[in-house]
Amino acid sequence: MSDFVELWIYLSATPLFGLTASLSVYVMAHTLYSRLNQTPIANPVLWSVIVLAGILHLTRTPYQTYFSGAQFIHFLLGPAVVALAWPLWERRVELKKRAPALIVAAIAGGLAAALSAVVMGYVLGLPDEVLRSLAPKSVTAPVAMGVAERIGGIPALAAVFAVITGMIGALSAKYLFDRIGIHSPAVRGFALGTASHGIGAARAMQVHPDAGAYAGLALGIQVIVASLSLPLIARLF
Repeated sequence: MSDFVELWIYLSATPLFGLTASLSVYVMAHTLYSRLNQTPIANPVLWSVIVLAGILHLTRTPYQTYFSGAQFIHFLLGPAVVALAWPLWERRVELKKRAPALIVAAIAGGLAAALSAVVMGYVLGLPDEVLRSLAPKSVTAPVAMGVAERIGGIPALAAVFAVITGMIGALSAKYLFDRIGIHSPAVRGFALGTASHGIGAARAMQVHPDAGAYAGLALGIQVIVASLSLPLIARLF
């Protein structure tokens, strides 16, 4: 026990704390996820966030201290997103044939996701800044923050909405698709990437390679659609 306490004191005072905690918690969460046959409710990202938040709260560790180590993982998000291009390249012939339908579906899906959230928030009487933060909820968090800032929203709040949206999609998509009779991995993946960005794409990749490829494509298209359309729509209102 004394060795463990000494190790904890050492790690908590160095950038290694954030890195070690993130990797350890995710590995344990993913092991549990695999043993439960990849059931959505055991999503390793969800439980990693919950456990890490609990650890930081109980140990009263400042987020800045945690992120000084976790930033090494954060840096790898860029290469990971770029790597999504490889499964698309492998399916380039198929994607060329479906390009018009995919573009129309992506634009319609992205606008529906943004406008439905804003309309519901307006009906519930949410403040204008919150509504503008809701609009980019289906875009990956870093882009959602930039779009929210540009249209008069709150970047931090936009990031929270984006993460919540991604988690809801990753947890519920399988049951929803089964319920309405959508079985094509490509269709399921594209819909999940459109509505739930990177977290949804990660879930799609774990289920089927075609689902992951189309989810990655949808994720990329939504970044472009949101960055171009939401500022223009915001000016009208």
